[in-house]
Amino acid sequence: MIPAPSEPVTLVAFCRRPAPGVGKRRLARDLGEADTLAISQLLLATTLEDLAAWPGPRVLAPAEPADESWARSLPVALDDVVAQPAGNLGERLGAVDRALRQRGHGRLLFIGSDAPVLAATDYVDAASAFASHDVVLGPALDGGVTCMGSRRAWPDLAALPWSGAHLHAALQACCESAGLTVHNLATRYDVDVPGDLQRLCVDLAADTRPARRALYRALATLGYCRA
Repeated sequence: MIPAPSEPVTLVAFCRRPAPGVGKRRLARDLGEADTLAISQLLLATTLEDLAAWPGPRVLAPAEPADESWARSLPVALDDVVAQPAGNLGERLGAVDRALRQRGHGRLLFIGSDAPVLAATDYVDAASAFASHDVVLGPALDGGVTCMGSRRAWPDLAALPWSGAHLHAALQACCESAGLTVHNLATRYDVDVPGDLQRLCVDLAADTRPARRALYRALATLGYCRA
């Protein structure tokens, strides 16, 4: 269980409902559609595991408004469900952020559904950073971010290179240009390409969290975990 921060922090998980042919296209080229769907479902389970362990408010933000009922049916206690609107990721983040702030949430930490290496220590560090910084970013090995949070409304994020290798640097520069102080967490990674699955096997080998164990077993069955 993650210790409660001194002031409430809302954990917001952006996710897409797993379905054949949807998402993780770079994985699908190597795994095929059936195995990619299975991995997507297991990755989502690790995100729900993190939500369940979170000591503050929990919000799920499905990619499609039509999936709100599906989101509410998932096996985790949620405080709210806010569907993502249309637009690029920056526009969607900004819209969900504004909606939650209008509902009284002040400190918001956003995660995706494909970074199972995030551990309790990462979440504790992120929540603690809000005491001294406006923004907390989790840099990713590919130049993106694994999580991002703010205790103030985000500046306009629409023009950032959301699919590029310079996202983290651009996001930090954008926040600092808006007068926000930024704290960076330890660098982690999310799961985008087959090589990430091999790295993930090593990192999950000793992880005892149940959803991570299930993901590790699936990767071992697929041959990604080398003895």
